[in-house]
Amino acid sequence: MPSHIHMIVSSEKGHLLPETIRDFKKFTSRKLIQNIQECGESRREWLLNKFSYAADRIKRNSKYKVWKDSFHPVQLSTNKMISQRLNYIHENPVKDGIVTSSNSYLYSSAVTFGERGGMLLISPV
Repeated sequence: MPSHIHMIVSSEKGHLLPETIRDFKKFTSRKLIQNIQECGESRREWLLNKFSYAADRIKRNSKYKVWKDSFHPVQLSTNKMISQRLNYIHENPVKDGIVTSSNSYLYSSAVTFGERGGMLLISPV
């Protein structure tokens, strides 16, 4: 999705989910900014300005802010709930009109679960 991400994640024993999400956001923010700065993307300056503006608004000691501070966890306690949430995640780009089939969205795990494989490495638990 262009403006948000849906994930099914778990934390290792002893690690709290908020810490895991914090570390994910920190790592991906650095990598995204690095890639934006290094590539010849036509929207590079616009993106960096947006992230810089977001950082200035919160008055933290950072140059860029990529992610919002919040996240909305939902505990998936049954296989049925996991299956429902996975289906929701796979159908989200279709519902938003980005693609006509969940297997067509390159950055979805639906592609990985399909026959062709995809861009995402999926680690089933």
